[in-house]
Amino acid sequence: MSNYQDYRREYQADGLRREQLQTDPFAQFANWLSAAEQACPQDATSMTLATADLDGRPAARIVLLKGVDKKGMLWYTDSRSDKGEQLAQNPYAALLFYWLPLERQVRITGRVEVLPDSTADAYFHSRPRASQLSAAAAPQSRVVANRAELEQGVTELEGQIGEAVIPRPVAWIGYRLQPESFEFWQGRPNRLHDRFRYQLTDSGWHIDRLAP
Repeated sequence: MSNYQDYRREYQADGLRREQLQTDPFAQFANWLSAAEQACPQDATSMTLATADLDGRPAARIVLLKGVDKKGMLWYTDSRSDKGEQLAQNPYAALLFYWLPLERQVRITGRVEVLPDSTADAYFHSRPRASQLSAAAAPQSRVVANRAELEQGVTELEGQIGEAVIPRPVAWIGYRLQPESFEFWQGRPNRLHDRFRYQLTDSGWHIDRLAP
């Protein structure tokens, strides 16, 4: 049996104080995301998406944030995937951003809605053509015999379409998580981390400091 009890790291970042926080969590998130883009540009928009089915069985995976608007956080995927099927059963989810160079995390929870077809169309056709072909040809999360089957599917679709516009697959859609809570976590020495939670109430966003 492996023993990892002695694995630990010391956090060295400066603290996060109440007076430093924006009153709007979207503005606070934008500030932290901008800092993450400078500190870790290749991974700044990577986020863990956690979903659960009707039986409460959870699942999590990394997806990429593709936009933020006044209503929430946007991403795109195949609705036939595990996450798509789980969201169809239980439209609540959690997002987690972890920016190691900054020793920061952001947790966001809320209800998920499907984006309009026009929004999914616009983003799908903004992607590299090779990515469009892969999304259109590969049945995400379904069992396939081998990689050759995947590559053959892409080759066959490319041959059929030629130089024409690749239609967005009906199952490839966009999602928006509408936040009900944000939590901003800043690592601190001696595990006395700073945590602030924003919760949406009838009168707006309420901020609490949480014990680490």
